Amino acid sequence: MEKVKFIKKMDFENLPKTSGVYFFYSKNEPIYIGKAINIKNRVKNHFQQPSYRDNLFITLVDKIGYIETNSEIEALLLEASLIKKRQPKFNVVWRDDKNYFFVAITKTERPYVFITHQKTANAEYIGPFVEGQALKKTLKFLRRIFPYYTTKTHPKRKCTWCHLDLCPGPEPDLKLYKKNLRKLALILQGNGKKVLKSLENEMKSASKTNDFETAAKIRDKIFAYKKIMEHTNVIASEIDRRPTSINLLGGRIECYDISNIQGKFATGSMVVFENGKPDKSQYRKFKIKSPAEPNDILMLKEVLQRRFSNTKWPIPQAILIDGGKAQLNVAIQAKGNRNIKVMSIAKGRQEFFIEGQKFPTPLKNLPQEIYNLIKSLDEEAHRFAITYHRKLRKKSLID
Repeated sequence: MEKVKFIKKMDFENLPKTSGVYFFYSKNEPIYIGKAINIKNRVKNHFQQPSYRDNLFITLVDKIGYIETNSEIEALLLEASLIKKRQPKFNVVWRDDKNYFFVAITKTERPYVFITHQKTANAEYIGPFVEGQALKKTLKFLRRIFPYYTTKTHPKRKCTWCHLDLCPGPEPDLKLYKKNLRKLALILQGNGKKVLKSLENEMKSASKTNDFETAAKIRDKIFAYKKIMEHTNVIASEIDRRPTSINLLGGRIECYDISNIQGKFATGSMVVFENGKPDKSQYRKFKIKSPAEPNDILMLKEVLQRRFSNTKWPIPQAILIDGGKAQLNVAIQAKGNRNIKVMSIAKGRQEFFIEGQKFPTPLKNLPQEIYNLIKSLDEEAHRFAITYHRKLRKKSLID
């Protein structure tokens, strides 16, 4: 592995604009390791546009290091291997937040591959990986070279993945399959050069025995592997990773949801997260008084107007609404001139709207910790609203 190069703490102009891995040191110990498409831009963002997590350690940094890579995939794999090896304090602290991912290869008779947050028995685990979407893309491309199963069982006939050459089929050569899985594991562990060397040796051996068909197949694998490693984009851009300047992981966030059946028994919910965690003592429910008609926009408007008319409740830093641009605009109008950032989540289109931004951000492009927080807020608001809605329906039946 290439040696780490260093710069002084704020000497950003000497950082490369290439993909790679960067290190933040404190007293000669790495306290945080990250990856980037553009090392220079990413490191500058940590200091000039710090997130909630950045603020926990950025003042401790006294030295910055980096390693350049030839591709985004190499950066992703190198980051994972270095975090596992060096155990930086501010990477390890967040591992229990279910933000980290592992690739599991089962130790069954016919092994299969899947991504998981938590380890269990009877499988080999590779990781931790920080960015789930980048890992999924990487596996998607590597599966073209080393086809693998993703489930325990396989139908007796060829499946859809078989016809796409992504699955070994109903009757594989298990010895060859397990050999290919070992190569896949080595690549994910950052030992791609070792795999490439092995493939080249296998191709030479096949040629020497005049098995030119096998040699040609291995040659194609080598070509495909090099192309994927050099030209594939898997890391979300730094622009997409910072959808808003507000601190979503700190302070008070309120999330609202409406539940009704054709306007009947309409209810609204407000759930509250403080510093990224639910505070159930602050939850509020609303029995909607608007005319019984199926109009979620009007119902949301009523709930928000009633919420903001209560001067005893603390003002949040942000509010999240279940819905698209229309719901976002209703919330912006309802908050008035209060210093609150408004966001909405359109689950059907998997988009995230933010007040002041012209276009929505795809949910898949959000940083994993932000995505997890938004999903938790939305699901909790929906659960709380539907629980109250069912209670009202049950009460009406009894009455």
